[in-house]
Amino acid sequence: MKRSVKKGSFSGGQPSGFTLMEVMVTFTILGFIILMVFGVFRLGLSAWEKGESTKDEYQRMRIASQLISQQLKSIFPYKIKSEKAEGDFLAFEGGARSVKFVSTLSLKSRKPSGLVYVVYEFEEGGKGGGRLLIYERRVTTKNFMEEETPSEEKVSLFQDLSDVRFEYYREEDPDNNRAGGWVEEWNAKEEKDLPKGVRVNLVPLDTGKQNEAGSFPLITASLPANRYEDLNAGPLRRAVPPVIR
Repeated sequence: MKRSVKKGSFSGGQPSGFTLMEVMVTFTILGFIILMVFGVFRLGLSAWEKGESTKDEYQRMRIASQLISQQLKSIFPYKIKSEKAEGDFLAFEGGARSVKFVSTLSLKSRKPSGLVYVVYEFEEGGKGGGRLLIYERRVTTKNFMEEETPSEEKVSLFQDLSDVRFEYYREEDPDNNRAGGWVEEWNAKEEKDLPKGVRVNLVPLDTGKQNEAGSFPLITASLPANRYEDLNAGPLRRAVPPVIR
């Protein structure tokens, strides 16, 4: 009986197989495929980590923005007794890069601590970017707005900023021929009143985080409509602390 022999199983009496060159080419191609798959996986992982980091950053910025807005909305029309002939004045001083005021809401203390003196200011940082700092302390002395703010007690709210701009809304006054709108400074001694709103423009170093106005985020807070004289009369008189003398 003759054995059947498959075609191609022998060639010239020698078993068929891969040559060394074919094995090297195969392993080279396989190595490139593994390298490409690993590269795609690593790129996807890096994109995911960056997305999560960006998401967390935006979440922190959103929470901080809401807290700042709430504190600005809680600004209290606190009057300070002046030793000069200029008369009493409201504890509010607004500049283009900083603002000082008295609020009923503290961001540093979890428990109600009464009225707090708050300072927001922009600290430049060169190429590394600046910071928006906050300083708080209880209203206990009569010259709290004139005292130095200790640098070690300031807390950073936002970092990697190229600029911070504060703006204040002035209400239209036809009697004095004064137009309404946003201004860069607010002197409560001259205005005899608080602004109707405060706007904070945070300009990041990363242009990709900017909105159409060129800044992100934009924090806008409307201040209470009641003036000091209104709060100091009627049934709300007890809510107003005594004037500092």
